[in-house]
Amino acid sequence: MKITKNAVVTIAYNLNKEDEQGETVEVVSADAPFTFLLGADPLLPAFEQNLEGLAKDDEFSFEIKCEEAYGQREEDAIAEVPKSIFDVEVEGKKVLDELTVGIFVPLQDPEGNLMQGLILEIKEEAILIDFNHPMAGFDLFFTGKVLDVRAATEEEIAHGHVHGEDGCSH
Repeated sequence: MKITKNAVVTIAYNLNKEDEQGETVEVVSADAPFTFLLGADPLLPAFEQNLEGLAKDDEFSFEIKCEEAYGQREEDAIAEVPKSIFDVEVEGKKVLDELTVGIFVPLQDPEGNLMQGLILEIKEEAILIDFNHPMAGFDLFFTGKVLDVRAATEEEIAHGHVHGEDGCSH
């Protein structure tokens, strides 16, 4: 079976920045593969398009340009956030005491949307946070292998995601 919309796809892959020799960002092995429902999961459209038409045991190698991936880095996605919003306790620990440069923090925007931000600097009254996607500004290069392809069940299509061997638990 070839990879088409509503196929359940299982792959192993390497993701590198810029090109095949670039920094390795992620390795997904055949021992712990990535399985998804093509056309339903929130994957990059260019990623899915590059896999369409492949079949089990096919190998792949493709680049996704920055503009088709996570876009360019945007300076206005870097913001100073008042330290006071982190002055809370979670599980008996003061959140503010746990913050360090280089970690990601989960936040919500005023509309309630969840976002991740990278702490760039901790200032006296504010924390400088980068809300750009970590891969913004980079071309992505994927190499890998299709481990399995099958038709999705009607239930998987209706739910918009892959179910495990024992079905769906929601």
